[in-house]
Amino acid sequence: MEKHFVSFTHKERFLKMMIEDDMSPSDSERASLFYIITGNDDLYRKRRFIYDCREHCIRVCLENTDVDFSSGMRSLIRLGFNLYNGWSDRYTTPIYLLGSLDSRNLLVAKNAIMIRFNSGLLEVLVEQ
Repeated sequence: MEKHFVSFTHKERFLKMMIEDDMSPSDSERASLFYIITGNDDLYRKRRFIYDCREHCIRVCLENTDVDFSSGMRSLIRLGFNLYNGWSDRYTTPIYLLGSLDSRNLLVAKNAIMIRFNSGLLEVLVEQ
């Protein structure tokens, strides 16, 4: 496992999504969202329902009936959106967001929060 990533694949996906979006290496808001999306296999497979790299924006996906998200995946999406631009709804509370996550996804959530609020960690991730 790469330091700060849950797996080598997570690191590869994260860097690929940064390139696909042409994300600035200092954009901690977007990086925290991408870290969440790329840290979970299901979210990564469904990433085009969650975020549009061409338009550089989140998609309204939680009510989209074309894609199915488990409660844990919905929590990660909500957290990612909140870290990205402050988005929230009635479910965007710490208990709701973190209570449905397994240990791996809880680690992804914790690290995404650290990326958002500790720009030094983003620099480390980009340089790894």
